[in-house]
Amino acid sequence: MSETDAPVPSTFDKARAGLWASLQKHLATVYATEAAFAQAVAFADIFPFAASSATADQLYGYEERRWELRDLFTDETAQLETLTKAIRVKGYAETEKKQLYLLLLGYMDIAASVFARLHTQVPASLPKDEELDETTARFGRVQKFARLNIKGIAGIL
Repeated sequence: MSETDAPVPSTFDKARAGLWASLQKHLATVYATEAAFAQAVAFADIFPFAASSATADQLYGYEERRWELRDLFTDETAQLETLTKAIRVKGYAETEKKQLYLLLLGYMDIAASVFARLHTQVPASLPKDEELDETTARFGRVQKFARLNIKGIAGIL
């Protein structure tokens, strides 16, 4: 069989490969941001931590890294919402859509463990962050939507 006889990847195969490559890049960014955040909170032994347990420079570094992680969480959530909508409206077969949702869900489950640090590795007195709460709720809805579509909505009814 020559190279010209090789099967041409389908639109779905291209979409799946593109999604896989994109999620790997996003995961690398999530891990890098998590590493920076972990380094910035290394001064704390227990959580929530007392602000008095850190120097002013440590608190400043922590706040900067926390904002970076929080901004990444907001951006990733918006992109995941867009991706789930795109999968839903594409003309793929249900089994193909499930494969794409599985890729997304795998990424989201890993990312969720990183983004959870925004709620757990905090100072004892942290002001209410309504935008973070809303992003967390949106992220949860996207995860549930992906899970429902993997299971098959007909299987739930």
